[in-house]
Amino acid sequence: MDGEGGDGLRDYHGKRDFGRTGEPAGRQAPGEGGAGEGGAPRFVVQIHDASTLHFDFRLQVADVLMSWSVPKGPSADPSDKRLAVPTEDHPLEYEEFEGVIPAGEYGGGTVIVWDHGTYEPLSHDRRGRPIDFAESLAHGHARFRLHGAKLRGEYALTRFRGGPDGGAAADAAWLLVKTAGGGRGHGTPDPRRARSARTGRTLARVAAEEGEA
Repeated sequence: MDGEGGDGLRDYHGKRDFGRTGEPAGRQAPGEGGAGEGGAPRFVVQIHDASTLHFDFRLQVADVLMSWSVPKGPSADPSDKRLAVPTEDHPLEYEEFEGVIPAGEYGGGTVIVWDHGTYEPLSHDRRGRPIDFAESLAHGHARFRLHGAKLRGEYALTRFRGGPDGGAAADAAWLLVKTAGGGRGHGTPDPRRARSARTGRTLARVAAEEGEA
């Protein structure tokens, strides 16, 4: 899929030297633990202190994590419309990645898993019939319900610039918005104080521990 229509993980692999970075190369096939209980697809939100500090929002679609860079992070306030810029697809194993990407490597900097869990696709056509989630994303609008430790309730991703077959990927942009339905989750945290949902560590703690290793 590769963001707006590439070939699997080609872009992801092409940007990384796995002899230097500890990021996963991606070997997990569909059905090998990439889905949650009952086969529910996964999501992860990572905080990434790279050249700019931002959040990475990733949804499992088939055998990859479709990914968006969200500068201000997801919000629990339906009035907040958060810019989400598509990036390359990531392997399913990336849900668990936390550590320091070496300087000089693509995305060099510290990463923590701020939240992860499962999600339910909610997109329907005008007659109320469910739409395949990948198809709804290709059409530029997808609704889903998050079941995370911090993010809960219904959200929507809507493309407002660019498209699957038109324009450069760098020109594509989406909005990530919490809809009025569903439960309430936490607001967007101060990313430098936020703690990992996996290990309880902050960005600074991860950077210090990995620097000592």
